[in-house]
Parts: sequence; structure tokens; C-alpha cells
Amino acid sequence: MKRKPIYTIIAVIIVIGIYSYEHFLNSEAKAEVVKEGETIKENTNHYFLPTSTTGHVVHHQNYSLSYSEPHEQAEWVAYELKASHLSSTNHKRPYFEIDEAVKTGAAHWRNYKNSGYDRGHLCPAADRRFTQEAHDETFLTSNISPQEHKFNAGVWNRLEQKTRYWAKKNDGVFVVTGGVLEDNLKSIGDEEVSVPNQFYKVILDHTKGEIKMLAFLMDHKDSDLPLYQFVVSVDEVERLTGIDFFPELDDALEDKLEASSSYKSWSF
Repeated sequence: MKRKPIYTIIAVIIVIGIYSYEHFLNSEAKAEVVKEGETIKENTNHYFLPTSTTGHVVHHQNYSLSYSEPHEQAEWVAYELKASHLSSTNHKRPYFEIDEAVKTGAAHWRNYKNSGYDRGHLCPAADRRFTQEAHDETFLTSNISPQEHKFNAGVWNRLEQKTRYWAKKNDGVFVVTGGVLEDNLKSIGDEEVSVPNQFYKVILDHTKGEIKMLAFLMDHKDSDLPLYQFVVSVDEVERLTGIDFFPELDDALEDKLEASSSYKSWSF
């Protein structure tokens, strides 16, 4: 009878050992994912990546992002949308998953539950239908921002569709998109995910021998206005966000293109 406490102690030590080993393995696995997320992938055109105000850039296979820990979302998501990427394949919609490549810890999808806001994709799943893997990668929590449903399914969806139209027409465009992250925003969930008051999308076309840009800035509410009413200069988005969108371009060309809010070379 006296041996029972000893067996209990041994059992507890074994359980603690197993838990500690599993924790070690999980930590090692996450460290590997974080390290992999720092590597620019072959199909990421890093020449057109913006600057990061947070210093925390993550590269996934089919898009890159700059994560803002204070706002628990990406300040920008950037990706190339080629004509060959466009597909009508309807993949099964997966569950959202926490992005383990975010070293500071990406927000949990439960922050959005019963919040009244959609888990709004920044890189749309519809832009990544060319494979199941590319589609599912857009369901990482680092790629979403709280959006009102009418906005997400309304004017923002119209802009995403128009972007796909330009990708097909111009044989590819480069897209940078996100919410305008600033102080004193409303937040949701235990992790206080910020709710942007405005969203932007900056599009660059470089496939026809001429580089051109187009920027949109939208208040976070649905609208029936035509999309060209939301066109602004890239400079205006840069002033609001502190992001330098195309720093690798020749300075003279960059200054000229980013100062313009003309949309005459784009078909609406």
C-alpha cells in the first residue's frame, strides 16, 4: 500500500515529461515556420513589395504581408495577380487558421465571432483559385481584417472583381491592399483586433512595356457610387499609412506616378 504514492509521483513525472517534450516539439515546429516565412518565395515579386512600418514582413507561397501587432492584422498584403491565376474553380472553403509564421502571434479567428464583422480577406480567395493550396492559404488570420458585411459583399467586392478584370485585360497586375491603421480605432475580441475606418487598394500594371498605377481609398461602409469616385493618388494613401509602396522604382518615375490620381489609362 505504501508504494501507491511512489507510482503516482512517477506517473506525474512521466506526464510532465511528455507534455514538456510535446511543447518543445511545437516550439521547434513554430520556429521553423517563422523562419520559412522570412524567405522570399520564388513566385513573390519582391521588387514591388512596399516598405514595412512594423519591420515584420512574412512571405507565404502566394502573397506577402507586413503584420502590425498593435492592430492584430496586416498593414498591407501584397501579391501578383496574373491572368494565368484566374480560375472559376470552386474549392471547398476551409476553416480559418492562425498564421504560425507571424512571430509575435497572429490574432485568433475567434476574435471575430459574434462581433458583427466579417472576416474580410485582404488577398481574396477568389484571386487564388488556381490550386487548392493557394486558395486555402488565404484563410490564414494574418490575411483578414474586420469588415462590415455590406461593405465586404458590396463595394469592396466590386473592386476585387474589377481588379481581376484588369489582371486579365493587362495580363497581370501587382496588388497591395489593407486597412488604414491608426490610433484610437474601434476593436473587437479579446485580442483587440482593430476595425479600420478606411480600406485601400493600390494596383500597379507593368506588363505592357509601360508602368502605371491606380489607388483606391474607401470609407468602411457600402456605397453605390462608381468605383472611379474612390480613385486617389498613391501619395495620399502613403500619407495616411506611412507606407512607401514602390521604393524600388526609379525615383523620378515613382514620384510622377504616385502624385497622379488620373484613371484615364484604366478602363472602368
